[in-house]
Amino acid sequence: MGNLDLITIIIITANIIISYKGFGDFGFFDKYKFTVGGVQRGEKIRLFSSGFLHVDTQHLLFNMLTLYFFAGTVISYVDPLGFIIIYVVSLISGSLLSMYFHRNEYYYSAVGASGAVTGILYAAILLQPGMNLYMFFVPIPIPAYIFGIAYLLYSIYGMKNKIGNIGHDAHFGGAIGGFVATLLLAPYLFQTNLLMIGLLLIPIVLLFALKKAGKL
Repeated sequence: MGNLDLITIIIITANIIISYKGFGDFGFFDKYKFTVGGVQRGEKIRLFSSGFLHVDTQHLLFNMLTLYFFAGTVISYVDPLGFIIIYVVSLISGSLLSMYFHRNEYYYSAVGASGAVTGILYAAILLQPGMNLYMFFVPIPIPAYIFGIAYLLYSIYGMKNKIGNIGHDAHFGGAIGGFVATLLLAPYLFQTNLLMIGLLLIPIVLLFALKKAGKL
């Protein structure tokens, strides 16, 4: 974790430049943020461009730090091109799941790289499930796969209870994108980590089961 590859530098730089442009230019921010109404009007670019805008510096810093810590792990397994594919697929998947859950909320809007970053995080966990994660508020290391499952279960809880001004659905959509893209790029995981794939799939299946049952 924490390797700063060229592609990571490029993505972080793009997020910083575009986000700071949005901080000082409301017209730019409004034109490229994700909005249900905008996408329904045919402005599909918002599904992608919103992933490079952030609400404030703290929001930007949190996402870029998370990306920095996990990008190197993913790149080491799937190379830079595979990393880009996972990042973009996760970003779009996050926006699409937000669109699915909020399709009847014309004025719903969101910004941030959280979907893409969550996809990279989930890809890293899938590729290296034995790694441990360290949290500021937890004094012991947490196995990556346990964190991944718990994070998505919390996201379901957050979606159901509308906790905070957070796009829980974008996070979840990003994780789905990262999960699927990683398996397509590294199909050997079905032979080496089949149990882990099944475990990480549990919250994804639960999400759609709850949605079908009308509980989300």
